[in-house]
Amino acid sequence: MFTVLCYGDSNTWGAIPAVDIGRYEPDVRWPGVMRKELGDAFQVVESGLNGRTTTFDRLPRPWRSGKDLLVPTMETSHPIDLVVILLGTNDVSLPYVSVHDIVRGTAELVSIVRSCDDFGPDGTSPPRPLVVAPHVVGAIDPEDRAEHEGAEEKSLELGAALREYLASVSCDFLDLAAVVQPSPVDPWHWEAEGHRAAGSAIAAKVRAILT
Repeated sequence: MFTVLCYGDSNTWGAIPAVDIGRYEPDVRWPGVMRKELGDAFQVVESGLNGRTTTFDRLPRPWRSGKDLLVPTMETSHPIDLVVILLGTNDVSLPYVSVHDIVRGTAELVSIVRSCDDFGPDGTSPPRPLVVAPHVVGAIDPEDRAEHEGAEEKSLELGAALREYLASVSCDFLDLAAVVQPSPVDPWHWEAEGHRAAGSAIAAKVRAILT
């Protein structure tokens, strides 16, 4: 059996657009969709945290930097064959974080996964990382644009920047920009159909990597 860890933010957690603390059911969330498509030969472990970034703190909310909990999460779930890293939406929302910063943060997470030699399937090699670029955020309300200055532009550039870097370090990559559209009522989150599309696309990529 293959074990896949899904490490992400509120879209991995399954946040319902524009609903405070509302969460989709397990079979609606993209990891659940992926689990169903992959079948019984795969175990899918969900680790989605609202507000999680690649490596940036979001004070006063603790533990939002993805690097803080990545190793403990991997340790509780190992042996792991593949770690799916789906982050970046919260990063682009931070005005002080650039696309270059997000790529650098993603690189740090990839390096962490690749350094965990005893967490892989045989206990002597690391899991494989799969970086998934998030959707392009939707139009942000005018009253929120100052708080999230540049988010839409950075989101449009992120996929290509990640693709270029990850190709240079031979890391598996998937871009959801052409796969998932944001909710019309919430630029940051997905409707159920977005989860279905993401889960199917990621499942196909995971199957291609591991089988």
